[in-house]
Amino acid sequence: MARGLRPHRHDVYIAVGGLLGGLALLGIGLHTRARHAPASVLDQDWAVAVPLLVTAGCELLRRTRPGPALLVGTAAVVADLPTRGSLATVVMFTDLVYAAVLYGPPAFARRLPWITGLFTVIGTVVPLVVWRTPQAFLLGVGVALVSLVPAATGWVVRNHRDTAVAERLRAEQTALLADMDRAQAVVAERARVARELHDMIANHMSAIAIHSTAALSLDDPETSRQALTVIRENSVEGLAEMRRLIGILRDSGDERAPAAAPTLDGLEALAETARGNGLEVMLDARHGEVPTPVELAAYRIVQESLTNALKHAAPGRVTVALARRDGALEVAVTSPYGHRGGPRAPGSGAGLVGMRERAALLGGAFAAGPEGAVWTVRATLPLGDGEGDPA
Repeated sequence: MARGLRPHRHDVYIAVGGLLGGLALLGIGLHTRARHAPASVLDQDWAVAVPLLVTAGCELLRRTRPGPALLVGTAAVVADLPTRGSLATVVMFTDLVYAAVLYGPPAFARRLPWITGLFTVIGTVVPLVVWRTPQAFLLGVGVALVSLVPAATGWVVRNHRDTAVAERLRAEQTALLADMDRAQAVVAERARVARELHDMIANHMSAIAIHSTAALSLDDPETSRQALTVIRENSVEGLAEMRRLIGILRDSGDERAPAAAPTLDGLEALAETARGNGLEVMLDARHGEVPTPVELAAYRIVQESLTNALKHAAPGRVTVALARRDGALEVAVTSPYGHRGGPRAPGSGAGLVGMRERAALLGGAFAAGPEGAVWTVRATLPLGDGEGDPA
């Protein structure tokens, strides 16, 4: 709603057009009422021109000051009644009523149609009661055409305009929410890929780093040969894991594309690989059937825990235990904690972050840290109904 003092360009056109039209009607002697008998000063052209001029001036304010413009315009129409009258004055007054509803404050716009309706009823009933002639009904019709009809029209147009504005804002909000959802989906997907890449490749890279360091540090052909064998095995397995991850990311639509979907049935193979890398692993898996998201999260947590044990654990036994308890799958991995004499691979801490994220996405709990002489990783993964994707 415009609130400046400068009239809108279209309002100037309306005011000028109404004034010129009224002056033209006045010039050809076309009026809405006959002369008084006997002749009166109100029959003069200037008496008709003054309300016309005032109403035209009010049209300049129809958009910027609709309330005051309607008030002054009403006074001008009342002043026009004793004169011979001008059709242009009445037409411009109806436009002032319409503009007051369309551009006025909401409360004023809601009340004005009721006020004009009340005046229409009064203008119909009172003449019928006083004059007791059917022609008196025409006065009510005239009041309705001048006040109620433009007010009702303005209310309908305003409702359509407000509805269009609300729909446009709703569409903009929907588009903004869609953009936010897309951005969050991209971030979540990047985090998922980062976790998968770390969990799938870090174990093999750590084994390669440790055994290559041993091969370079020890001047023993047999030890170097064993280390190179382990390095080759982990290189081949890491390459296969990478190919499976690329198969997930490639949107080829090929049903033969490889997919990485490890299950808890593969824990024994995972433990065997860790044993081949030099760890002493004891596996105790009593989990039964669990939802797929929980299964994947548990597998990745065990995999990362074994990787960390390979990089940081002191010599000794590493235990892996999985058990269902109180509607959740509990995962516990312990490894000797203390000084490690052999070569070790550097760690970035991303593994602990990834394990914590996987547990949090399922609404579970995660903790990792030293407990006496052992390093313990514990995760509680609610079984629920299997909803959510920890990957």
